[in-house]
Amino acid sequence: MMALRAPPCISFPRKKKPFQAPRRRPLPAMACAAVSAAAPAAMDSRTRVEILSEALPYIQRFRGKTIVVKYGGAAMKSAELQDSVVKDLVLLSCVGLRLILIHGGGPEINSWLGRLNIPAQFLDGLRVTDAATMEIVEMVLVGKVNKSLVSLINRAGGTAVGLSGKDGRLLTPRPAPNSAALGFVGDVARVDPSVLAPLLGAGYIPVIASVAADDAGQAYNINADTVAGEVAAAVAAEKLILLTDVPGILQDRDDVGSLVKEIDIRGVRKMIQDGIVAGGMIPKVTCCVRSLAQGVRTASIIDGRKPHSLLLELLTGEGAGTMIRG
Repeated sequence: MMALRAPPCISFPRKKKPFQAPRRRPLPAMACAAVSAAAPAAMDSRTRVEILSEALPYIQRFRGKTIVVKYGGAAMKSAELQDSVVKDLVLLSCVGLRLILIHGGGPEINSWLGRLNIPAQFLDGLRVTDAATMEIVEMVLVGKVNKSLVSLINRAGGTAVGLSGKDGRLLTPRPAPNSAALGFVGDVARVDPSVLAPLLGAGYIPVIASVAADDAGQAYNINADTVAGEVAAAVAAEKLILLTDVPGILQDRDDVGSLVKEIDIRGVRKMIQDGIVAGGMIPKVTCCVRSLAQGVRTASIIDGRKPHSLLLELLTGEGAGTMIRG
């Protein structure tokens, strides 16, 4: 069997003491320039070097650590944002982060269901998945979205490998509690990360579609947020990041300025009890809490509509949404 070779990447010296930068502080002036849409055209060489210098401590902090990213929603619809996400992933991989990308594909699934005159139905935020819908889910997630993301990452200079939960029995599903109403919708019963270890060790980016099959071969549609949280726990990830179409957790759902920049598990649970976190945010927050309870160090819900939000979250003190600590 041919040995896997790591793609070329930038190497930085290790520090004996881990970097402990304060989180959620204002962006430095140079970092602000880095994420400005107009900056690249006007940026001189000295400015570029100073920006890279400011990012170095964050690179040292996360180099060699595993980061699980869930990708979907609005950031997947826009070609410009998709290009931003892919470039962020490739850059982070090249400076030594071990990345796993879990993806959904709801808008694309809805589009194909519409073409075939199959109604899209949802219950408690989950897609009702009968046999016909399950075929479309597999075709879109595994046959189209996964291959497209792998191709985009490779074209941008990264090295990605496409997988689904079926490959190497990476995911073992169990029927969702209300499966009588939901159909072939599953939860994650078990994660076997052994298929991921050699890929991560060789510098590859595993790109995982959130479908799996039980021992009888029955395919299940699994919420991508749930998959991301369970995979992050199974690989002892340093960080879980959910790219969403909201700014993060808000104290007031109608006020973007009420963004909660940092919170712990106890605070999140209280916000759920008080009804502040509700609706579609509950599954996202719950998967973050579950991953933290199983050893993931931090989890972040960030705004995937913001260009280069992954870089803002990982390479600056400002972040790009809400970070939850254990």
